[in-house]
Amino acid sequence: MAKSKEELLKELSDCVFEMEDDNAAGIAEEYIDAGYEALDGVLKGLVDGMNRAGQMYEEEEYFVTDLLVCSDAMYNGLAVLRPHLPQEKDSGAVNCKCVIGVVEGDTHDIGKNLVRIMLETAGFEMYDLGRDVPLKSFVEKAKEVDAQLICLSTLMTTTMPGMKEVVDMLKEEGLRDKVKVMIGGGPISQAYCDQVNADGYAVNATAAVTVAKELFGMA
Repeated sequence: MAKSKEELLKELSDCVFEMEDDNAAGIAEEYIDAGYEALDGVLKGLVDGMNRAGQMYEEEEYFVTDLLVCSDAMYNGLAVLRPHLPQEKDSGAVNCKCVIGVVEGDTHDIGKNLVRIMLETAGFEMYDLGRDVPLKSFVEKAKEVDAQLICLSTLMTTTMPGMKEVVDMLKEEGLRDKVKVMIGGGPISQAYCDQVNADGYAVNATAAVTVAKELFGMA
């Protein structure tokens, strides 16, 4: 008897949460073969499991090494689901180049990676600088590729000021009117976005697509 969508979503979530990195891809394939939506598999399955693991980490039940195995499981499942995510190449977003990365001093990149994937599927041309990115590198890369958007991520309060520094650097380079800045991450809020004069704030990866499209009049 075929498993229901809810059963498979729970299995995807549990694979990540329980650090079963060897099983995630197989369950993801079973999920796709059953004809269920890849996006739900990512958000309600894999990401849900990662959120549960993150909660355990905050409660000091999981350690950093545990989270790394959880993320391995998530990425194994993601490799299967990603080709099945709905593409939006005709949306016009494909003409928008975006530089993305985690600001200097922070190495947490799971959220950033999800945002990159979601924006790619929406048609944005992404340039991923990775994690712990020197602040000037965002501006230099934007100039190099003629990007219209910079996405900055952090999960640490200590590195949040780097976002304002990037905005200020764009002003100094005379690029602030040409390049929009979107920020996100655990400690970030709309209030902080307003405070540092960024153009947009996204609470999660799916919201990032909506906000990015709104910034360029595509929504």
